[in-house]
Amino acid sequence: MKKTLQLFCSSFVFIFLVQFTAWGQKIDYAKVDATISSLVAKNKFSGVVLIAQKGKIKYEKANGFIEYVNQTPLQSSTIFELASVSKQFTAMTIMMLHEKGLLQYDELVEKYIDIPYKNITIRQLLTHTSGLPDYQAIMDEHWDKSKVANNNDIITYLNKYAPPKLFEPGSQYLYSNTGFVILASITEKLSGRDFIEFCNTEIFHKLKMKSTGIRTLEEKAAIANFALGHVFVPERNAYIRADSFPSSNYTIWLGNRKGPGRISSTVEDLLKWDQALYTNKLIQASTLAEAFKPMQLSTGKVSNYGFGWELRPQENIVWHNGDNPGYKTIIIRFLENRATLIILCNNAPDEFENLTADLKKIILANSR
Repeated sequence: MKKTLQLFCSSFVFIFLVQFTAWGQKIDYAKVDATISSLVAKNKFSGVVLIAQKGKIKYEKANGFIEYVNQTPLQSSTIFELASVSKQFTAMTIMMLHEKGLLQYDELVEKYIDIPYKNITIRQLLTHTSGLPDYQAIMDEHWDKSKVANNNDIITYLNKYAPPKLFEPGSQYLYSNTGFVILASITEKLSGRDFIEFCNTEIFHKLKMKSTGIRTLEEKAAIANFALGHVFVPERNAYIRADSFPSSNYTIWLGNRKGPGRISSTVEDLLKWDQALYTNKLIQASTLAEAFKPMQLSTGKVSNYGFGWELRPQENIVWHNGDNPGYKTIIIRFLENRATLIILCNNAPDEFENLTADLKKIILANSR
């Protein structure tokens, strides 16, 4: 009787612990939906939100419009401009080349690409610690905007006008689109392949990311299910296409740049990417681990930006956001519990950051 009672108690404790663990991992999706719906009701959010746990989609919903004038509804399969979320893919191409022995992270950039800035390493490009000046400012001042610039044009103008570096390489963190232009050019130089073809073949096709690509403006316009970026204009009390404004014109005359942005994708394709990073499909785990290490600065301080990823070591989270005219995007990977949050938005509301923070808080509160 005593032994039977002990077995019963042990079984009860085991079942309780299993149930408690299951409850602890349950995310409140009703609260997720209510949080998003409150913004939709105020006409403050147009986009697609996906939350997955261990690769399984638990929440996926589209709200808003592909195009506001025609009120064409968004779908979960709608393609969005990713903006700087693209940087993690550029970093992946460099890690692939490293794994093949074609480059070392601490080699100098000048070994591969002719730039007027010396003693900058590939690692410093990846971690935004290079001190490079902003290429867009140089091009905006000097480039003939009736033409479309590519990476070679950008690098030529950096050499021609050589604006001073912003700080000594490795001494501080400052987000740099210039660095990722140069990284894409390094990928082309060492692989002997066009960057777009490299990404298509080595990443997107391998992972069956069928809706993902680096597209021209013409290619995007030909896709009926491509979300158009919008901005709210108070004077007109309406969302207007972002490409209606001169401030968006740089997306045209810098339309052939590669590396810092320009990838377009869907939430489900990004989930395939997220899940692939838990495997060896693209690179070995030991190679990928470098992407999630903080950068040690020459000052002794630490910068929490890895290779194309923002790092939050205290929460065991890695993430990246993107911001283009009319678009705001983000992917957050909760590494401890393998949860994933992806938000692709095409009306760039001021509330986007608060929405992201609220959803992240819900996931963290219920997935530990």
